[in-house]
Amino acid sequence: METPLRILQLNSRLTGGGTDDQCVKLAGALRQLGQDVWLAGPEGREFAPTIRALQIPFADTGREGPAKLRLILRAARLIREHRIQIVHGHHGRDIWPTVLAARLSGWRPKVVLTRHLAKSPASWASRRFLLGQVDALIAVSAFVARVLREGVEEPDSPTPERRHRPPIRGDHSKICIVHGGIDTDRFRIFDAAAQRAAWGVEPEAFIFAMVGGYDLPRGKGQREFLQAATQIHASVPAARFLIVGRGNMADLLRDDIQRLGLAGKAVLTPYCTDMPAAMNVLNCLVHSQVGTEAFPGVVLEAFACGRPVIASALDGIPEAFAAGGAGRLVTPENVPELAAAMRDTALGPRLTAAERAALHARIAADFSVRAFGERMLRCYRELMAASRS
Repeated sequence: METPLRILQLNSRLTGGGTDDQCVKLAGALRQLGQDVWLAGPEGREFAPTIRALQIPFADTGREGPAKLRLILRAARLIREHRIQIVHGHHGRDIWPTVLAARLSGWRPKVVLTRHLAKSPASWASRRFLLGQVDALIAVSAFVARVLREGVEEPDSPTPERRHRPPIRGDHSKICIVHGGIDTDRFRIFDAAAQRAAWGVEPEAFIFAMVGGYDLPRGKGQREFLQAATQIHASVPAARFLIVGRGNMADLLRDDIQRLGLAGKAVLTPYCTDMPAAMNVLNCLVHSQVGTEAFPGVVLEAFACGRPVIASALDGIPEAFAAGGAGRLVTPENVPELAAAMRDTALGPRLTAAERAALHARIAADFSVRAFGERMLRCYRELMAASRS
């Protein structure tokens, strides 16, 4: 048995979203794998109950202070007190606090950062100097690694953040790809009739659903989803179209539903906290993303529940889609193509029980939280081995 590593996960937010979810899942997985893990961040945030449930040792960093100095000094003290070997930061806002805390600790831990977004850090200084200050920069997908190494230019994109994604300079061998994971014990196939009834969905309806936030200016493609719905609802009368999530586009989307003649066919559901049940209500997940996407866990969650997926062939989405492969990739923002894929899915053969079970098994084998932890632990071990050689 290898000696457990002493690892600190640093996260100054813990308020929700994919980055916080993956950070907490990673800490829990590493703990299950027998490592000595601490999670440092502000107490009382949205993820506090999950951290307690996973029994992850937690260190409250309190108020950040001017220039985040209190956060940095408290993290440095934790590193020194626990003789941390790996300190791992997750948010862009935690890049330099993680680096500085490691340096000020006097303990010289390995510094690891994860890039959860499909773009390089925003500041010129980070893009120029960061790789020289870290031991590993984790990309959550091959696409993110490509952005970091080469940059991606799409000057004609209607989405401003897609037009110019410059590369990061330095030793690109420090960039490692580690795909995230989902809780495949929760995201599994089961009867969600109660959730279906709560949403008022008829038993015979074929449910297309989008799952995720919908904030201005464009959300995740919910408006394109509704436009596609208008092209098929007459020819597929059993089709229903759910938008599951929350955001500041709610009134705009409700206006779209009325304007497009989808009243009674499309609906914004109440905010749902039981996402495994939501996934088991729908017949097909639609992920018609129009912005940027590093690696969508929602696609893996649908596959784990035995559901096919129609998704934009955009950024890191094809990597997640390849994990299950059930459904279809479509050209981003091509509403007629999206509508055709939805029509074919509703009118075509459905996955058999055996195919759905096999789909869950594939995701559970490769993208469970434990598999995620094992991938990251291998990265950590390689860093420690390199320092001894």
